[in-house]
Amino acid sequence: MAAPGLSRLRRVAGANCLLRRHSATWRSSTKNASFAEVLQLEDKKLTGVVFPLQSLERYLAPGVNTASFRTFSPSLDDIHRAEALFKPSGRHVIDYFSSAVRMDHAPQLSQPEVRPFPGMEREVCFVGRSNVGKSSLIKALFSLAPDGHTKKMNFFKVGKYFTLVDMPGYGYRAPQDFADMVEAYLQERQNLKRTFLLVDSVVGFQKADHIAIEMLEEFGIPYVFVLTKIDKAPKGLLVKNVLEIQDLAEKHTQGCFPQLFPVSSIEYSGIHLLRCFIAHVTGNLPMMNS
Repeated sequence: MAAPGLSRLRRVAGANCLLRRHSATWRSSTKNASFAEVLQLEDKKLTGVVFPLQSLERYLAPGVNTASFRTFSPSLDDIHRAEALFKPSGRHVIDYFSSAVRMDHAPQLSQPEVRPFPGMEREVCFVGRSNVGKSSLIKALFSLAPDGHTKKMNFFKVGKYFTLVDMPGYGYRAPQDFADMVEAYLQERQNLKRTFLLVDSVVGFQKADHIAIEMLEEFGIPYVFVLTKIDKAPKGLLVKNVLEIQDLAEKHTQGCFPQLFPVSSIEYSGIHLLRCFIAHVTGNLPMMNS
């Protein structure tokens, strides 16, 4: 049975789907990039694309606690509204605007009374190992991405609403001054609303990931796990890594959001839900059902 409001959304989406597909400001050759296209899917496939964590429940053993799978459970209307923040237009520019190798090179924060828009200086940052799929995820979220392996802190301005910071990858390809750069940012950036810690679903937690978790916990930084490349992981391995992350978040962390976000930047699974979460934590999307 279709979710409440889904039939109405599908009618609206169907009327606009072709226009969106050919819009000059929203180009993508990838299926399911637009939520209007996703709404045309039959219910089971729609759930798999929008709520991939819930679609894994049928692979779990009886009795496994899945309450955290729905900690963030927006309506389809909420997800549809959130998409507008991630679609560039003439009046809503989404673009790279600065890089920094040290905190004193980072864009300066204005005093609250001179900020032109209330949410303009809210930031979220993405951090993860080299080759975890960070650039691909940013491309899926915004239809833009930096090229190559990030060696600096790259700042992307999302219109007047928030800034996304792409942090250098850690691990064997990390810049030599990675620790100084990232630790200073995490400790000093007062407008940081959430850190998104990316974990590769094929390889699972690595030693460097645990070091990153320890750093975030030590600094008291609110963070959330994003499980990348779920299209490449066999279902058994994916379930294993999901449960491992959920167990760690529940039993061994203080600042971690209890729900992780599995995503595929190729198939767009989980991308629409992650957009909605980012819009929400930056204060740009009050939940209609809250």
